[in-house]
Amino acid sequence: MAVIHQTTVTPSKRDLVTTWLPSRQWYQGTTPHIRKAGGFRLDDPAGEVGIEFLLFVDDSGTGEVLYQVPLTYRGAPLSGGEAALVGTAEHGVLGRRWIYDGTRDPVALGAVVDLLAGRTRAQAQSVSDAPDPTVAVTQPRHRSIEGDVGIGVDGTAHTDVPIGSAVVRFHRLPAAVRLGAAGSVAVPSALGPVVELITVLTD
Repeated sequence: MAVIHQTTVTPSKRDLVTTWLPSRQWYQGTTPHIRKAGGFRLDDPAGEVGIEFLLFVDDSGTGEVLYQVPLTYRGAPLSGGEAALVGTAEHGVLGRRWIYDGTRDPVALGAVVDLLAGRTRAQAQSVSDAPDPTVAVTQPRHRSIEGDVGIGVDGTAHTDVPIGSAVVRFHRLPAAVRLGAAGSVAVPSALGPVVELITVLTD
């Protein structure tokens, strides 16, 4: 169970993501102006890595765009994770934290598999040991998501990660996704009633 500390993080997650977004292939703007718009957490069974799925609205362009940014928080650098590093921050209780793109962190990907398989539940962002009832999970049918985890590949609107015999797609622009996939994670959105964040792709 993750313990949520009511403390400061410097620089803030929003500031780190603001700096990081323009380097992403799927970011549609030029100079982000973002605000938090929801999300949820997952637990690391070992209790070492924080896992958070964040939704940000960017209103720097002519309209508002919703982005999904899964992050992990570690007390030491992730071996081989240099390309996935979003930045570092000082946590008021835990000290220096290394913050990574969750689609490239094996602990986060394992937690996503457990969520899709029904072995764990999404947790609230700001309260310890509190399941988030707004996160809707549809378990995949006729598709195994158990097995080796491959390297994530970014597209113009998503990140695809091979896991076992399936591909798990993280929708970076979830408001553009049509709901209804067999094997998915969806949440309420600031820009609409529900958005799909993760889909297990089928043949």
